[in-house]
Amino acid sequence: MKNIVLFGPPGAGKGTQANFLKETYDLVHISTGDVFRYNIKNQTDLGLLAKSYMDKGELVPDQVTVDMLGDVVSRTPQANGFIFDGFPRNIVQAEALDEILKTYAAEVNAMIALEVDDEILVKRLLKRGETSGRPDDSSEEIVRNRIEIYYKETAILKSYYEKKGKYHGVDGVGDIEAITQRLNAVIDAL
Repeated sequence: MKNIVLFGPPGAGKGTQANFLKETYDLVHISTGDVFRYNIKNQTDLGLLAKSYMDKGELVPDQVTVDMLGDVVSRTPQANGFIFDGFPRNIVQAEALDEILKTYAAEVNAMIALEVDDEILVKRLLKRGETSGRPDDSSEEIVRNRIEIYYKETAILKSYYEKKGKYHGVDGVGDIEAITQRLNAVIDAL
């Protein structure tokens, strides 16, 4: 079982690359955003709980997020592995992911970070905002704030996985196929 944490700032290309990787390695792609939207849309208990925090403009507690992701993993025990996209976001969630996977005699094999210069990220996100209509990609101020939050709150996971010898940085700039090849080289070497 291969379990990959696909990591990087907003606009690094995690979702795009996860789609290629899941096909190549027959892995289940778990996007935190997709899991949240599914649970909220289907009014699951966890979705309603998450929505209650979001409606107040509060962060969803780690345990609610962990429970949602754990539920997806538990519903696909026959999987060859998982690509976690947007999760974990902090040390508490990383430790919880370790515990979830332990119940399946598995572990995170690698955290692969797409590394992209901030100015390129800003351009990518603003362009995506033009075509997708996503409000979080609509202004440079919002985009730069999201990138700053990533560095303050989420980038600390790099050291967590480095200490375990599982961190791999990959150049996330260039054409999509070249980036995919770089990611494949890391996964193939695991």
